[in-house]
Amino acid sequence: MSGPTVIVLAGGRGERFAASGGSSHKLQAPLLGKTVLQHTLDAVRASALPWHLEDSGQPGMGDSIAAAVRSTAQAAGWLILPADLPLIHSATLRAVATALKNHAVVLPIYRGQRGHPVGFSASCREALLALKGDHGAAAVVRSYPAFELVVNDAGCVTDIDTLDDLRLAERLMVALRAAP
Repeated sequence: MSGPTVIVLAGGRGERFAASGGSSHKLQAPLLGKTVLQHTLDAVRASALPWHLEDSGQPGMGDSIAAAVRSTAQAAGWLILPADLPLIHSATLRAVATALKNHAVVLPIYRGQRGHPVGFSASCREALLALKGDHGAAAVVRSYPAFELVVNDAGCVTDIDTLDDLRLAERLMVALRAAP
C-alpha cells in the first residue's frame, strides 16, 4: 500500500465562470502564463505525493470522488483537491498527508475557514466509494472525527468560480511573488 493519493477533481462544468463572462472553461483560463489547472498540478507535483487527475465527466462531485477512489483503491488515503485552487501550496498538501497518519479525516483551516484538500484515511474508503450526486464528501466528513489542521495558506480557500475570482487570484499571486 502506498501513501495518500491526491485526487485532483477536474470534471466540473464551470458554469458560474462562463456566466460571469469567462470565454473558456475556468480550468483552462490563463493565469500569469499558465492555466489555472497547470498551477494546481504544479503544486501537486511539487508535493511529491502520488496523484490522480479525475476528469472523466462524472455527473456529480460525489460520483467523481467515488470514481477516483476506485481508480486508486490501493492508496492509504486520499486528499480531495478541486482543480480550481491554483494558489494551493505543496506544503499544505504534505501537511494534510502527514496529519492523516493519526486522523481519519483532516480539514485544513485558514483564518477560521475550511479549505482543501480534505484528507481521508483508508478507513473512509467504503464511505467514499458510496458517494453519488453533487454533495461531495460532506457526509463522510460528518461521519468521522475530523481533525482541523490550521494552515498558513490562503490558496487552500482561494478557488476560481468567476472572472472576479480569477482577477483576485492573479493579484494574490503577484503579491506573493513580490514578497521577500
